[in-house]
Amino acid sequence: MTDFTMKTDADGVAVITWDVAGKSMNVLSRDAFEMVETLIDQALADDAVKGIVITSGKETFAGGMDLNVLASIRQESGDDPAKGLFDFTMNGHRILRKLERAGMDPKTNKGGKPVACAITGTCMGIGTEIALACHRRFMADNPKAKIGLPEILVGIFPGGGGTTRYSRMVGAMAAAPVLLEGRTLDPAKAKSAQLVDEVVPAGELLEKAKEWVLSATDADIVKPWDQKGWKMPGGAPYHPAGFMTFVGASAMINGKTKGVYPAAKALLSAVYEGALVPFDTALAIEARWFTSVLMNPSSSAMIRSLFINKEALEKGANRPAVDDQKVRKVGILGAGMMGAGIAYVSANAGIEVVLIDNAQEAADKGKSYSADLLDKGMARKKVTQEKKDQVLGRITATTDYAALDGCDLIVEAVFEDVGVKAEVTKKTEAVIPEDAIFATNTSTLPITELAKASARPEQFIGIHFFSPVDKMMLVEIIRGEKTGDVAVAKALDFVRQIRKTPIVVNDARFFYANRCIIPYINEGIRMVKEGVAPALIENAAKLVGMPLGPLQLTDETSIDLGVKIAKATKAAMGDAYDDSVDELLFWMEAEGRLGRKANAGFYAYDDKGKRLGLWDGLADKYPLAEDQPDLIEVQHRLLFAQVLEAVRALEDEVLMDIREGDVGAILGWGFAPWSGGPFSWLDILGAPYAADRCDQLTKAYGARFTTPDLLREMADKGQSFYGRFGPEAKAAA
Repeated sequence: MTDFTMKTDADGVAVITWDVAGKSMNVLSRDAFEMVETLIDQALADDAVKGIVITSGKETFAGGMDLNVLASIRQESGDDPAKGLFDFTMNGHRILRKLERAGMDPKTNKGGKPVACAITGTCMGIGTEIALACHRRFMADNPKAKIGLPEILVGIFPGGGGTTRYSRMVGAMAAAPVLLEGRTLDPAKAKSAQLVDEVVPAGELLEKAKEWVLSATDADIVKPWDQKGWKMPGGAPYHPAGFMTFVGASAMINGKTKGVYPAAKALLSAVYEGALVPFDTALAIEARWFTSVLMNPSSSAMIRSLFINKEALEKGANRPAVDDQKVRKVGILGAGMMGAGIAYVSANAGIEVVLIDNAQEAADKGKSYSADLLDKGMARKKVTQEKKDQVLGRITATTDYAALDGCDLIVEAVFEDVGVKAEVTKKTEAVIPEDAIFATNTSTLPITELAKASARPEQFIGIHFFSPVDKMMLVEIIRGEKTGDVAVAKALDFVRQIRKTPIVVNDARFFYANRCIIPYINEGIRMVKEGVAPALIENAAKLVGMPLGPLQLTDETSIDLGVKIAKATKAAMGDAYDDSVDELLFWMEAEGRLGRKANAGFYAYDDKGKRLGLWDGLADKYPLAEDQPDLIEVQHRLLFAQVLEAVRALEDEVLMDIREGDVGAILGWGFAPWSGGPFSWLDILGAPYAADRCDQLTKAYGARFTTPDLLREMADKGQSFYGRFGPEAKAAA
């Protein structure tokens, strides 16, 4: 079966239907692009065909381009991958330009055949770019459907003509939310944004599109930029208004990206330069910048981690081969912030929830958290009253453990104390089915130790949610020494149900995420003690792509939590514990500067909790050094503190798949997304350089930067992490 088929009706309308077999959503493959061109040629050459409608055989229209195609083109192009990618991109422009011109006379703009796009549902990426090349776009009235050009979110930008066409349709300023922010819009908003022309009932979609095709005139199908006298909406770059637009856009991009994301700058360059030349030349400029981005190792790493690897993990790349473990009823122990958040995402996914706390008032408050989130959704018109009632109706808030009867999964989210957790584990196992899985939500306590309280350790597992649960996309699943495959599969299937991304790691102190983020925080605090300017530390972090500097992150998570973790870690590790940051943390706690929650921490705050700037009292305790380090030195200390722990986690077999290491780092604590994650960043640097840099940092700052044996070995052999541990390498082994 082919991805595209064509059928001409009795009225002479050729309907090209996109329906990729075996896929829930259409994705455009390399062969399919050539196939659709053949059908377009046939329709344009057939005198019996009066016009064309392009639609989908699925409820959705398209999910975009198969990004694996881009990787295959690079590989096939040998010594000149840039030429291969540019030629491929220009061929796509040629095909869509043929569709757009539709056989019309190049001089008179007459004689072309109308082309409509009937968008059945969600439409992304190249699907939207195909639609933009059509003469009129009809979209089914489904508020759950979205349309957009979100490529910027995975490190590239719309390179199939979408950047040039959409910016010329609405102007650079109006195009910014869709192109530069990757926003996706429901049908009504898409019509306002001119992504679609008409929103019609789903049952009338094809009929309305055909009606328009049969009634369209020559004037209806000529794009504005193909008409004489066309001017760019909002002004071209040399126009006073247009000049201000591009100056503002450049400042906005640099403010948001800190200059570390190449795609955003390339996109704006393509729009700016393209606006100065005729349309076909503008497409060539877009292709040039698109190729430049694809050749940038940052974009390749982002595509791999945020699209290919993330999708593979969500589809169960590391799931044990056991039967489906879909969760029907989940019991949540503890109705605090974490428990309440887990209850909300579970009920929102259609799972029956029992939310338990010691006091009914606390349990009810936990349920009200869901009500508050749903009310906010209603205020934004994202949630209906019916939806709210359904979600809340799935949550039973109670103090009665007997209500846990029938639960096939328990998620314990009580206070971070071994004794407290042991007590609720025993109490719960007395009433739940024998085959139920018990998961503990913890960020630091070893799962194997907690499992000792369970009569069924093979059914005991760790699930580490990140706060706030409703917003954070990563869930870290921790396998204890005795955890069985069914428990792992249950946890993975549950995470899939609540539409989050899982990683699976083996049990060890701090697991994976906290193991890496704590050294980042500590390195920032060490530099404060050394007299490095706090502003330099914070801005160095942001300029290398970290969402928060280490000092702000400490304020957000609370300084007293850092003190508690320090004390617990010291008790567990004894003489092996490094207490070099404790002095500063303990002093801050004694001063009552507990972070944002106390309106006082490394930053100063006003009465409403708004940050006013770094607290100048730090300099009284830790005066600034006369000589300040350069920016790169500070950035390398902050990044290497994290990535070396990631490598050690791989060495220690805590981390079993580097894809999980990269995806987990980006989604879990925001590790420089432009890099693709710790292992991708080390591959960009190259193992030899990374090992040498570790040696320099070790000599300057201490043993915490010692080159891991694995990294040293790879440097000596000239290996990369993905070359040695990636899925292709594993498959070939």
